[in-house]
Amino acid sequence: MTVAEIGGHPLLEVRGLQMHFPVTEGIIVHRKIGEVKAVDGVDFTIGGGETLGLVGESGCGKTTMGRCILRLEKPSAGEIIYDGVDIAKLGRKQLVALRRRIQAFFQDPYGSLNPRMKVGDIIAEPMKVHAVEHDARRRATRVRELLSICGLNPNFADRYPHEMSGGQRQRVGIARALALDPEFIICDEAVSALDVSIQAQIINLLEDLRERFELTYLFIAHDLSVVRHLCQRVAVMYLGRVVEFADCDDLFEHALHPYTRVLLDAVPVPDPRIEASRSFRPVKGEVPSPINPPSGCVFHPRCPIAVAGCGRTRPELREVRPGHWVACSEVN
Repeated sequence: MTVAEIGGHPLLEVRGLQMHFPVTEGIIVHRKIGEVKAVDGVDFTIGGGETLGLVGESGCGKTTMGRCILRLEKPSAGEIIYDGVDIAKLGRKQLVALRRRIQAFFQDPYGSLNPRMKVGDIIAEPMKVHAVEHDARRRATRVRELLSICGLNPNFADRYPHEMSGGQRQRVGIARALALDPEFIICDEAVSALDVSIQAQIINLLEDLRERFELTYLFIAHDLSVVRHLCQRVAVMYLGRVVEFADCDDLFEHALHPYTRVLLDAVPVPDPRIEASRSFRPVKGEVPSPINPPSGCVFHPRCPIAVAGCGRTRPELREVRPGHWVACSEVN
């Protein structure tokens, strides 16, 4: 199965990706007793200059997916084709060059910044590690330029992370990600730890940066309203698998998979009168364990339209209309 592309050769193509973590017991002799199937056979593509949203409940495998693409984790199986090269098979030396092209910033900006380093040193560190700029003066000039691009006073280079607000620290994280002039950035819950007003500022900054530097984003989030504002296409994950994949507007207006509908129903409506009149039916049950996922469709124990066959056969993503893919046998 190949997911529909946005014209031409995709920048990133994920094929059958799996990331299974072994579960062991024993202190001296470790014996494998199972596997945590964090990512279990995922396919999608991202075109150059696109922002793809990856959404789902906590624990569905979104962050693990991002870590595999960054090659912070070596996948158990599958391919990660980046610009025509399978990076899942690259060695350590080959990955060094890849780091300059793929960067990330994370949910907790304070946790991702060294509290003992000044902001200027934090942003300059990637340039030192990758030997991009040897001259200290030019590095300092570049740091101040990046701070200005990200909406911060260049004098913040002399501050420590604890002297800044959450939104300012996230801007520092973005500036550090831009230090190596990457072309692909993974945004892992980039705004979920920020106040709503600051979220809007960061989202607008990300949009401006994408247009200015022709960036491509994988935007991992659980806030669907943010995803709708920023992304062109959306992939919905549940228990390590993609259950729906479509253009953003198409998915929000014509969601097909029962799990996607539940997620959309959970988004509050700003108008209090409409919100009070809505009938919200939360999905029943708990998310199954990724160590022992259900057979067949992983959502069938909680699905309101499940039939007997859903527990026996795993549905594959199929294109039900142009550009709209869904993994559900009961959807036409």
